[in-house]
Amino acid sequence: MTVHFIGAGPGAADLITLRAARIIAAAPVCLYAGALVPRELLDTAPAGARLVDTADLDLDQITAELVAADEAGHDVARLHSGDPSVYSAMAEQMRRLDAAGVPYDVVPGVPAFAAAAASLKRELTVPGVGQTVILTRTSARSTPMPPGEDLATLGASRATLVLHLAVQRIAELVPELVPHYGADCPVAVVARASRDDELILRGTLDDIAEQVETAGVKRTAVVIVGAVLTAGEFPDSHLYSTTRCR
Repeated sequence: MTVHFIGAGPGAADLITLRAARIIAAAPVCLYAGALVPRELLDTAPAGARLVDTADLDLDQITAELVAADEAGHDVARLHSGDPSVYSAMAEQMRRLDAAGVPYDVVPGVPAFAAAAASLKRELTVPGVGQTVILTRTSARSTPMPPGEDLATLGASRATLVLHLAVQRIAELVPELVPHYGADCPVAVVARASRDDELILRGTLDDIAEQVETAGVKRTAVVIVGAVLTAGEFPDSHLYSTTRCR
């Protein structure tokens, strides 16, 4: 058997890969994060499949489910929101499965920042404006950030900044970003990207915290900071240039 770590996308049930859909439709055991993964994704699971919401389970309990399925000879669809390569807590599960000798693979999904950019109808890498995107988070009750990955250090690059798991602390974070980006730097907050109840806030570092508080956004949101959000005057990409050697 195999544990399939699946990127279930940002929220819309149809934003998953064909491979993921095929695995879910055949898996006799499905583990999913109920607070983040749309329940509709499990509608195609086989009749009688074991469906386990991991929202209230700790790592030991989740591992026990995966090992038990392996011992019973069952494939497992392990659904994570977004793409499992970013902030999915997949690494520690794979470490446990390695120790237990349980095979696994990974199916990529649509990450939250990509869904947010799509909702904003913006490219995050604009010629002459921004060619680097930093994906990061902040530390509150979660594990501490490694040395050198604080906002003051990352912000010094003035690269397009995508903050996950940070919207609830945005008022505290703005002062760390203003010295590098300026108070008038464009900011967008996309909550529940791709879902029916998606919410988009657009502003600057000067006013975005007030907007977030007024809207009551506290979780499931991506914060994007950078000039690319409003860029209108920029050179065409060399990709389609008539001067490009083809």
